[in-house]
Amino acid sequence: MQYSEDQADAYDAVTTALMSAGVDLENETLLPHAEGSDQVLAILGKAGSGKTLLLAHLADALTDAGVELISGDYEGKPRKDRRTLAILAPTNKAASVLRNRGVQATTIHRILYTPMYDPEYEKIAEWLNGQGERPEIEGLTDAALDRAAEFFKVNKSIPGALATAGLRGSDFIIGWKRREEPLDIGFIDESSMLDDKQFDDLKEIFSTLVMFGDPAQLAPVGQSGAMAFENIPKSRQRHLTRIHRQAGDSPILDLAHALSDAELTFQDFERMIEDTARKDDRVVMAPSVQSDLMARSPVLVWRNATRIRLIQAFRRAFDAPEDRLLSGEPLICDGIELPMKHRKKRIDLEARGLIKGAQCVYLGDGRKPGFSRLHVIGAEDPQVSAASIIKIEAPDQEEPFIPFAARMGAAFVHGAACTIHKAQGSQWSDVQVFAPDLFVAAKMGRIEAGIPLWKRLAYVSITRAVDRLHWVKNYRLARPTGPLHTDDLRSQISNELTLEPMEE
Repeated sequence: MQYSEDQADAYDAVTTALMSAGVDLENETLLPHAEGSDQVLAILGKAGSGKTLLLAHLADALTDAGVELISGDYEGKPRKDRRTLAILAPTNKAASVLRNRGVQATTIHRILYTPMYDPEYEKIAEWLNGQGERPEIEGLTDAALDRAAEFFKVNKSIPGALATAGLRGSDFIIGWKRREEPLDIGFIDESSMLDDKQFDDLKEIFSTLVMFGDPAQLAPVGQSGAMAFENIPKSRQRHLTRIHRQAGDSPILDLAHALSDAELTFQDFERMIEDTARKDDRVVMAPSVQSDLMARSPVLVWRNATRIRLIQAFRRAFDAPEDRLLSGEPLICDGIELPMKHRKKRIDLEARGLIKGAQCVYLGDGRKPGFSRLHVIGAEDPQVSAASIIKIEAPDQEEPFIPFAARMGAAFVHGAACTIHKAQGSQWSDVQVFAPDLFVAAKMGRIEAGIPLWKRLAYVSITRAVDRLHWVKNYRLARPTGPLHTDDLRSQISNELTLEPMEE
């Protein structure tokens, strides 16, 4: 492809760094890692500047040169002569956004903890990765292995391929372990979300780290507006300034980039949204929040109090009882509450996608008291049953209402609304932005890293929308058009997969 000048400069900077690390992309030559060649680079740019495209092309060039792409679900036996690449994102949702664009990404957590396979079934994984002969496994037919191979050609997922052969994770994964072997090259997308601890962990694992991030987004909470890549020397940063518009010229991106005008006021920006909405149906000036959309994509708000009130309004709109959840209600994982003696169970749950910030949909009660059946959005194997602690917050109450809970397990808050901070790294087809909250931020006049806070909030929330932006002007909720359902979740699972009963 034809790169823009800034993309070409960034590509050259990465290839130069890789050359010093023993990876020659131009001649497709690999050398062993040289001690003392550790380095960190940052490729920075706003939405639409081509960061993801550049990441994908660099990943293709590395695999063409013979670098082994490490995924989160299987890793072959270490070899002295191999060079490795892992493409990471801070959350399941951010990783799924990359996978939907054809980039084999996984979460940071899945690289920190690697699965241990049963030796018999590991032969299948090695064969699928081109590292062994076609195996003969008792109980698996040639047709089952053929199905696994066809699936792997398209999806590059070992667990998914084994599932098409009729195996479940409990058949072939016997445990999880903290990574001991270092890796060579790490590409980190959505690196504006990294906190300092994650950044330090990654530098311990990877000798060459390339961070792709958007400096206009919001810094992690508790870091005083600073992002991890800001400490990288300027000589190791490359900025993508040219905006490559989406197909059909995206009015959503136009609005996002208009926020860089220092003279733009909140009132001017709302008038700009109104003008755009009159000309393009991909931008909607909404008089109220649409409760139907909240079931799959949360309303984005700034204030926590607003989030709680909108969640309560959503549950009332769908006649949800106080003492239980309805099938189809959205949840957000708030972490794993397990004592240290259950470390293996914690790793297992997190490996299935139940990490802090993961979006889920409640499917119903599990077979044991306190267990929930869940669909983890963006996970490669999305359906799971887990001991759950569900927290429903209410206005003016310090402690949340808990309709039911196991003694320990995965903790959840309701997902009909979430803060803009927590939405970073996620994208949805339709996004509702609660404008009254942003107006309050504008009136307060707060500045973060030299930029008015309301502009950062508006920029992040707007760029979460893929197809349509709903700018909600009023504190009102429209009635739902029908009851909650889960039919749409079945279509997100490959037709090749046989859905097995979820076990507690």
